[in-house]
Amino acid sequence: MTGIANVKELFTRNLRQSGIFIAFVAIVLLFTILTDGKLLGPENLNNIVLQYSYILVLAIGMVIVIIGGHIDLSVGSVAALAGAVSAVVVIKDQHPWWLGVIAGLAVGLLVGAWQGFWVAFVGIPAFIVTLAGMLIFRGATWQVLKNTSLSNFPEQYQSLANGHINGWLGGDGYDVFTLVVFALGVAGYVFSQFRARRKAIQYKQVVAALPLFIIKLVAIGAVVMWLGWRLANFKGLPIVLVILGVLVLVYSVVTARTVFGRHVYAIGGNLTAATLSGVKVKWVNFGIMLNMGFLAGVAGILFSARLNSATPQAGNFFELDAISAAFIGGAAVTGGVGKVSGAIVGGLIMATMSNGMQLLGYPQQWQYIVKGLVLLLAVAFDVYNKRRAGSR
Repeated sequence: MTGIANVKELFTRNLRQSGIFIAFVAIVLLFTILTDGKLLGPENLNNIVLQYSYILVLAIGMVIVIIGGHIDLSVGSVAALAGAVSAVVVIKDQHPWWLGVIAGLAVGLLVGAWQGFWVAFVGIPAFIVTLAGMLIFRGATWQVLKNTSLSNFPEQYQSLANGHINGWLGGDGYDVFTLVVFALGVAGYVFSQFRARRKAIQYKQVVAALPLFIIKLVAIGAVVMWLGWRLANFKGLPIVLVILGVLVLVYSVVTARTVFGRHVYAIGGNLTAATLSGVKVKWVNFGIMLNMGFLAGVAGILFSARLNSATPQAGNFFELDAISAAFIGGAAVTGGVGKVSGAIVGGLIMATMSNGMQLLGYPQQWQYIVKGLVLLLAVAFDVYNKRRAGSR
């Protein structure tokens, strides 16, 4: 009976995250069947990685913002402004491509610092600050581009979002380097999971039975290696996937194992308790907004590189996609709960649904309706969990 109780407690405690993974698998299977397997074709998988990478980048920053108890409505406008400045530097002024990248990142950091000042030190809610920022930076984008579009970035700039790494280690019909990178990623994930399990046991925490734990690792490893094999047989390893992988790794460590990450959770979970515990709330909030601005700059660079142009309309609805990814991925509406991995899965759910509906020929309006319903259900699920926990 004790073992059954422990399993039930473990499942209940992780219902939000486990439910997201189950939903993701179900959505993938559904659209795979509906599209006659086109969804998981090598070319389409590659397109999903390239087409939705900027949303996943924004989702990483947005989940940290939401964990801290805030919201950011300006990321689409900031991404557009970063791409616009990069285009002016590289295309209009004919500077090297890497200088455009630096300029775009600098724009993101400056915007993050600006909004962080108002949120952290003036005390204006992030919702209001970023709502104002959404208007300010959209107008700034139009001003920078002079109401026109700039196109034809250098090949090196475009490759950030469209390029592939292949041939480094050879391979007969497939890219060995891609498989090696994916294998190293799986090995690192398995190692981190065993390490986390060992620590949980040391602290007398409930963990899954060893057979179930191993089955989970084998299943995840098999899926990842299968994805790597499909990409290796197409064009190789997308450069943007490398960028995204580095960001996921870095921010997973930041949120889980650094003082800043623990303070973000503390502020979002209980602001009063965090303040009384000596957390420097103002500086942590400033760091949250600064980081979001930086990642919006990264997303803006990737999006402009993907389109090979910067337009005044770029970034529309980016903030809604990023917020949806964070909430669908398990972030709590009230803050204090969420993971980078969950936000990535939430972003992949959004990407899979969008891509699947495009393959099926669904009109744009139905795509918006479905996305809205999924977001509503995800938040309702979070509210239900909180009420059940409170009644218990």
